[in-house]
Amino acid sequence: MLTGSCLCGGVHYQYDGEISEIALCHCGQCRKAQGSAFATNAPLLSAHFQITQGETLLKTFYSSAIKKRVFCGNCGSPLYSQRDDKPEVLRLRIGTLDSPITATPSYHIYCNSKAEWWQINDDLPKFRTTN
Repeated sequence: MLTGSCLCGGVHYQYDGEISEIALCHCGQCRKAQGSAFATNAPLLSAHFQITQGETLLKTFYSSAIKKRVFCGNCGSPLYSQRDDKPEVLRLRIGTLDSPITATPSYHIYCNSKAEWWQINDDLPKFRTTN
């Protein structure tokens, strides 16, 4: 069981499973949403994820017609994104985990739109869009 929370501690969640895949997403939306060079996400099965505290604090923003981004309305911490056409999967923002994990980044996606000021200096697979 993995647990996590937002910056202010108002929202807590748990995931009954392990993280085995971590994507470093360089798309413009993720860069804007994170305020960083990339977002660090892991796909999870929605059925095994639950908000355990602070569900009323959650806010949702649709960054496209079918993709919502869920964050704490109090502190603004991005928690996960989810596509309407793939409700069985959500993409957890790894930085919100409180539990330690052994998984390491698996690959980079949307490298064609990465920040010009950021250099990718590892040997992970790199995809122009998604894998």
